[in-house]
Amino acid sequence: MGDERRRSTPGRRRPATPGVPVPAGTHVPVFAQRSLELLAPALSGSAPVLVDATLGLGGHAELFLETFPALTLVGLDRDTEALRRSEQRLSRFADRIRLVHAVYDEIPAALAAQGIATVDGVLFDLGVSSLQLDADERGFSYSRPAPLDMRMDQTTGDTAAELVNTASAGELTRILRDYGDERFAARIAAAIVRRRADEPIEDSVTLAELVRDSIPAPARRTGGNPAKRTFQALRIAVNGELDALRAALPAALSALRVGGRLVVLSYHSLEDRIVKRELAGWSRSSAPPDLPVVPEALQPRFRLLTRGAVEPDETEIAANPRATSARLRAAERIRGGRPGDSATREGT
Repeated sequence: MGDERRRSTPGRRRPATPGVPVPAGTHVPVFAQRSLELLAPALSGSAPVLVDATLGLGGHAELFLETFPALTLVGLDRDTEALRRSEQRLSRFADRIRLVHAVYDEIPAALAAQGIATVDGVLFDLGVSSLQLDADERGFSYSRPAPLDMRMDQTTGDTAAELVNTASAGELTRILRDYGDERFAARIAAAIVRRRADEPIEDSVTLAELVRDSIPAPARRTGGNPAKRTFQALRIAVNGELDALRAALPAALSALRVGGRLVVLSYHSLEDRIVKRELAGWSRSSAPPDLPVVPEALQPRFRLLTRGAVEPDETEIAANPRATSARLRAAERIRGGRPGDSATREGT
C-alpha cells in the first residue's frame, strides 16, 4: 500500500505565483545554520544548483536563496499544499526556483526534465512536516480528533484508515514492529482486528485510545503517548517512506558533482540507519584490505563531513522543540563515479 504513491510529472516547473511570504517565526527549520555551514563550500561558485528534496514550508530554501544570490534551487515535495505555501513564501525568488510535485526518489527524473546533469548540493529534511502535524484534518497527530488519512500526498494512494481496516493481523503486526519498533505490535494488531469487526476505525482519537487500551498498564506510563509508535509506523507504511529513502540517497549522491555536498536530517533510528549505511558505503574503499596500491576505481567516492550523527544542542531545541530527535549526517563527493566504478569523470 505504501508504494502506491502518485507519480506526478517529475521535473515540471511550477511557476511561482505572487503571494504573501510566510511571516517570520511561522516555521523554524531544523538545523538551519548547521546545514548552511556544511553546504556553503559547495554553493559558493558562480551558478550553483541546490536540490531541496523535502521542500516543506520553504524554511531551509529561503535561507539558502537569501545567502547565495546566484543559487538556483530545485525544490521537491509530494505535498501539494506545501508547494502552494512555498510558492508564496519564495515568490521574490521566482526566477531562481523550480518547484516540483514529486517524491524524493524521483530526483533523477526531476533533474532530467530541467536539463540539469549534476548539482552542487542536496538537502533532505525527512519525516513529517510541521504543516502536516499541525493540520488536524491530515490525521498525523494522535492528540487531536481527525480522519485517519496520514498521506503526505493527498491526491493519491491509500489512507491510514484504509490500511488499518483492511490489512491482516499479521501484516499490521509486521508494520508496527518493523516501522515503529512497537514491542506490543501483535496485541495492538489483534485489538484493531477485533474493533473493526464491529465498526470501521476512522479517526485518530479512536485509534489512539484503542492502542492505549491494548498495552499493559505499566507500559502506558512510560515513553510518552502509547500511540506514538503506532502512528509513526502507519505513516511510514502509508507513504512508503523507507523504500523511497533507500532509492533517493544513491540517486542524490550520483547527481552531485565533485566537490558537491549532501546533508540529511533524520528523526528516528530507522531513517538514520539507512542514511548511515548508504553514506558509509560511498565513503570507503571497495579494494581488498591487503591490496598494496588501491586503484582509482576502488577508492572512496565521498568523504564524511560529520563524525557520526550530529545531535541538536540545547539552543537548537529551545528554538525549535521538534528538533529534539533530529540527527544530521553529511558527506562530500571527492571523486566521480559510484563505489567500484571505473568511471572517474566529474559528476558521473
